Amino acid sequence: MDFLINHWLDITTTLLGLAYILLEYKASIWMWAVGAVMQILGIVLYYQKGVYADCGMEFYYLAMTAYGYWKWKTLSNKEGVKEELPITHIPVPLALLWTAIFLVLWFVIWWLLTSFTDSTVPIADAFTTSLSLVGIWALAHKYLEQWFVWIAVDIVTCVLYFHKDIPFKASLYGLYVVIAVFGYLRWRKMMKR
Repeated sequence: MDFLINHWLDITTTLLGLAYILLEYKASIWMWAVGAVMQILGIVLYYQKGVYADCGMEFYYLAMTAYGYWKWKTLSNKEGVKEELPITHIPVPLALLWTAIFLVLWFVIWWLLTSFTDSTVPIADAFTTSLSLVGIWALAHKYLEQWFVWIAVDIVTCVLYFHKDIPFKASLYGLYVVIAVFGYLRWRKMMKR
């Protein structure tokens, strides 16, 4: 019973995370609502566990959740008729720009963590945070390649969270890797249609 009491946030955010990734797999707009609740609880969880960059990232995720919902909901065609945002490839110039942004963010977040916190995992925490910042932006635009970003994030996060004694979320991120591979294949099929 103590284990469940001590890990209730981890368990709750894990269940929400599973619902979120399944909705993302289906390209369902409802993932944004589930994500908002998960992110609010994630702020508390990550702060308590000392994963400060992930904690801070949840605030960005909340803003991107609102943006993603708006972006997916309000696309209009040339005639002004509302239609669903299509799945597309990220343009190469944007991919290069966002790769550069990721590298700069990784360094800056690492420096902040090592200079101003007692983080014991600054390199991994900064990596997952900076790459996730790029990933959520790509998801909001429905770029197919966002799945590759999440696969990298999920692998590193899985290891990091087991290390930081967040076992349920760590297991979820292991499952995310599998779902992300299938999500990529599904979105690629949907894009061809």
